[in-house]
Amino acid sequence: MIIDHIGLTVKNTQISDRFYEKVLKPLGIVKIIEVQGWMGYSHQDTPNKAEFWFGENDDSQKNIPLHIAFAAQSRQMVDEFYKAAINAGATCNGKPGIREIYHPNYYGAFIIDPDGHNIEAVCHTA
Repeated sequence: MIIDHIGLTVKNTQISDRFYEKVLKPLGIVKIIEVQGWMGYSHQDTPNKAEFWFGENDDSQKNIPLHIAFAAQSRQMVDEFYKAAINAGATCNGKPGIREIYHPNYYGAFIIDPDGHNIEAVCHTA
């Protein structure tokens, strides 16, 4: 799969959390993490990596309607994605690097595309 995870902004995190807990439970999808006000959900059989995220917009994110992370097979691919995006006119939203807040091997880069979407490439291996 080319998509590693996706994130949505919501009006009220608590309301959305209660909603998605009920709606996704029949599919075996459960909340596994909360990071900086963002809720991360995964299938109960693969609880080590959240693939569906949501959280409230804050002032710094008011123009970021959607977050999509593409799966990269290596850290070099993440670096190449970032360079290509910046050269194509994207705005930096987080240079390539480790994001230990998610897990010790989380290596990602974030850009804002021409329509304001937060696009990421991520590699989960050391």
